[in-house]
Amino acid sequence: MPMSDPVDSTGPLMKGDDERTPGKLVTLRDVGHTFTGDTWLFRSLNADLRPDRVYALVGPSGSGKSTLLSILAGWVKPSEGSIQRLNIGKTSWVFQNPIGVARRSVIDHVTLPYLARGLDVPQAEACACELLAQFRELSGGEAQRLMLARGVASGADLLLVDEPTAQLDVHTADTVNARLGALSRRGMIVVVATHDHRTRDAATDVIDLEDYQ
Repeated sequence: MPMSDPVDSTGPLMKGDDERTPGKLVTLRDVGHTFTGDTWLFRSLNADLRPDRVYALVGPSGSGKSTLLSILAGWVKPSEGSIQRLNIGKTSWVFQNPIGVARRSVIDHVTLPYLARGLDVPQAEACACELLAQFRELSGGEAQRLMLARGVASGADLLLVDEPTAQLDVHTADTVNARLGALSRRGMIVVVATHDHRTRDAATDVIDLEDYQ
């Protein structure tokens, strides 16, 4: 069942955030990866990743979910096959174990991506405050709230999210799933590695790596 969100906004829109930006596409053709040369994590993976969709990346532990995220991010070259990115200017990764900068406030973390996008300090702080307000209901998952907000503020075309609901209660997890759906409708390609059946069920598409082993 596709994701839904009663609130359309996931923070302030900026130039480049328009969900109708044409032609964003990530294409995987016969992608496979191995670290040993003998045992393959996955092979013959074909997929077209587009905006307005949320892709749940599932499979047993050790099946290569995080590796595939690294391949999508361009950090790892697949052992075989090809990946093409069309109109993907920026990729953002929300890690399973959120990493912040010591002695930096929450607002600082979310302001920084807006500064990098060219806003002055008052504008960036205002956008950061507005965005954090949209995620304020995510009580019990403050670190996840911060990292999701920072990922959104980056204005990424491709958003990679690793186990976003692993440490959250059911209500908060459902809210995160709804937010990810809203982001896809604003023009992001969203790929979520997950073991959570609720996240899988909420996604529009499922890539099960067990099918490619």
